[in-house]
Amino acid sequence: MEARKHFFKSEIFLERKFYRIYLGSKALANLTFINLPNLSRQYHTLLGKSGSEQTQKINPMALFSYFSSTNRSTEWSNSKRMDYSVGDEFEDAGTRTSLSSIADAFEEISNLIIDGRNGDFPVLKLKPFCDACSFVSVLFSSLGIAFKFAEMEYTSKVRDLEEASERYVSLSSVVDYDVKWKTVKSRGSHTRNLRRVRQGLDLIRELFQNFLSTNDYSLKDAASSAYQQVCAPYHSWAVRTAVSAGMCALPLREQLLLNLNETEQSAAVQMRRYIKASLPVIKYIDNLYISRGINLDW
Repeated sequence: MEARKHFFKSEIFLERKFYRIYLGSKALANLTFINLPNLSRQYHTLLGKSGSEQTQKINPMALFSYFSSTNRSTEWSNSKRMDYSVGDEFEDAGTRTSLSSIADAFEEISNLIIDGRNGDFPVLKLKPFCDACSFVSVLFSSLGIAFKFAEMEYTSKVRDLEEASERYVSLSSVVDYDVKWKTVKSRGSHTRNLRRVRQGLDLIRELFQNFLSTNDYSLKDAASSAYQQVCAPYHSWAVRTAVSAGMCALPLREQLLLNLNETEQSAAVQMRRYIKASLPVIKYIDNLYISRGINLDW
């Protein structure tokens, strides 16, 4: 049992998971990827005989059978996150949407940071930060299989910080604890997870900026550029390859707006609000590391 737990936490497991997305993304671009249960046990079933991951040939029937199974994991649908279901209240123009909820949440914590700059370094409490970050998961799910890596990574890290908020009051107290015990970059540490959440927020900010730069900018181009700018420098070959292959599965620009219940005009307003509000939050997190002598190249 301990060996199994260790396997699930290992970096090798992460790369295997994303390589499977790469192998199946083109053939299964129209399917919704769901986190695979019992991955350590099913790895060889999907890939066939043991050997190099980069040279193995996938068993297409096994993969198709797995993805079409009715017993797939419901881990993410049952996880602790906000309810993003679209009800009747979202059907009328001008009502609250996912984008407006995200913008509202980040404007609130951004104002807390700005208002606290008089005098000492402002203190951002962990619980309201996690509440705001929870809204962002819906954007990753709207992007489909290409950004499923980000949704899984981001959601699990936010969940970890939510649990940590029961013990730590602020973001700074989380970082200070790991600095004290020299676990800042240790796998599974709250400070490392905070760094990954920060990258998720920046990824969405960069994607929005690209999306708004021109109406001719496809979602694929906007997302590819954002990923290369924010996440690619810190990801392994397997993850970068999986993401690149999965970009072909991104919805069209018009479909994304439909998924988010927005028009070009209303989306532009909410995206600009998020871009403006998220920047102080991202800079605040960066300063937590820099002020403690922690570099940002990881």
